[in-house]
Amino acid sequence: MRIDAKTFLSMLISGANALENDKEKINNMNVFPVPDGDTGINMTLTLGAVRKLDYSYTTVANCSSDAAALVLRSARGNSGAILSLFLRGFAKEFKDSVSIGVAELAAGLRRGCEEAYKAVMKPTEGTILTVMRCSAEEAESALKCGKYGDHNIAEFFARFTKAAETALEKTPEQLPVLKEVGVVDAGGCGFVTALRGMLAALKKKPVELLNKESGESAGVADFSEFSTEEITFPYCTECVVEKYELYEGENKASELHELICSIGDSVVFIEDEKVIKLHVHTDHPGRVFEKAGEYGMLETAKIENMRKQHSELLAPKAEGKEAKKEEAKVVAPENTYGFVSVCMGEGISDTFRDLGVDTVIHGGQTMNPSTQDIIDGVRSTPAKTVFVLPNNKNIYLVAVQAAKLVKDRDVIVLNTKSVPQGICAMISFDPETDADSNLEFMEEAISHVTSMSVTHAIRNTTIDGEKIKNGQMIGLINGSIDCVANDAHTCLSKLADKMVSPSYVTIFYGADVSEDSAVAIEQMIRTKHPRAEISTICGGQPIYDFILSVE
Repeated sequence: MRIDAKTFLSMLISGANALENDKEKINNMNVFPVPDGDTGINMTLTLGAVRKLDYSYTTVANCSSDAAALVLRSARGNSGAILSLFLRGFAKEFKDSVSIGVAELAAGLRRGCEEAYKAVMKPTEGTILTVMRCSAEEAESALKCGKYGDHNIAEFFARFTKAAETALEKTPEQLPVLKEVGVVDAGGCGFVTALRGMLAALKKKPVELLNKESGESAGVADFSEFSTEEITFPYCTECVVEKYELYEGENKASELHELICSIGDSVVFIEDEKVIKLHVHTDHPGRVFEKAGEYGMLETAKIENMRKQHSELLAPKAEGKEAKKEEAKVVAPENTYGFVSVCMGEGISDTFRDLGVDTVIHGGQTMNPSTQDIIDGVRSTPAKTVFVLPNNKNIYLVAVQAAKLVKDRDVIVLNTKSVPQGICAMISFDPETDADSNLEFMEEAISHVTSMSVTHAIRNTTIDGEKIKNGQMIGLINGSIDCVANDAHTCLSKLADKMVSPSYVTIFYGADVSEDSAVAIEQMIRTKHPRAEISTICGGQPIYDFILSVE
């Protein structure tokens, strides 16, 4: 049995459902006992994008291409980004496939693994990458033995899934910190979970969601307070174009992209070697189709009047409704430089804006923005060159992938791993200097700042021989656990002792910290470092009671 488009999509959705069902278990595999485990959520939201597809595909090529594009734009966190690139490798390998058998599947696994590894500068053994690689190697080995053919493709899939499970079990032997706390790699676990879900669908027993109300797609939007007059561009316009031979290849339809950006908003533009898929809200759907027709034959074309749809969807307000998410606005790149920063907390957001950041994306630990969120942030920034400050090690890879998808302006992603690093980078920026020099200045500034933070433990564990009890306060320096105490003041006192001749200390206190407590911390640090210039700001951030920038 070869895998056709319908079966392939069923496998992806089943894998997404399996991740959704097990996301909390995967979250709880976080190595450090801090309340920021979000690998399960990130991978669920990443692969869950495939639920937007329907079963009308006639080739695995088109299905895998659209799935990869959706998943890439929905990717969150490092594990989500790696998973999306793995599927991108599938799509590249299956680009000419109506259906796939064991040979194509083995090649797809290898290509997916290669795409994922290329995105990580320093691959670490004992992570999701290792699990992916072992499954790909086993698939190639199984193919060579001659035992498997298209007639027993489910057994073939089960064999490399078993290899992935075995590789996952060995991750604690490759990463000592996993062994110390008694867990396997969370990203690797998510990948194995997805494979198991895909295998179940291949066996005609796809995984169903245990909680039908979970996931982003389960909510029902409330349009009752939204006026039709607020719909700037009334026609939701979509089409899929099969390219003429003259325009085959990537980045051959820039004029079409520029047109739809200039006559509408809510733009999504996906261009592959042979296909263009676009979405735009506009006043001129005819111009879109006319221009698109210059590049190839229109496979599908759709226009919907959103004002009419809105009128039909009006309903009484539902209790507990979620806030409406505003559509991203695309603005012209008028300025030379612009900035996008990812952070959480009103006070921290205001600080970045005061330093010149144009667009703040609300996110951080437990709330990693997607690739599309960052693309939207960049394209709503009125600048030709946009610097992106992820301010979190788990957001950097997604930001890098987003930068590659933006074609109408230059995007530079700084490897800021914390809010203090992002703030320090902004302070060092010189608007009179060229982009390359500024990048050098900002990276140099990042290297001279120390990030300290305090949060609470959510479970009992042992790290580097240090016993940590649930509820204790944990002090971190540059993301690594440094000290443990029974209260925040003692924990911060220990951190303050690690400051080496600081010149500037900025204290951001969190949403659950009183102003009096913050003042007491400031006085304690002043006593220990009387020559340092100290500022205290209500950051309003969750999870971390205190974040300190030490220069």
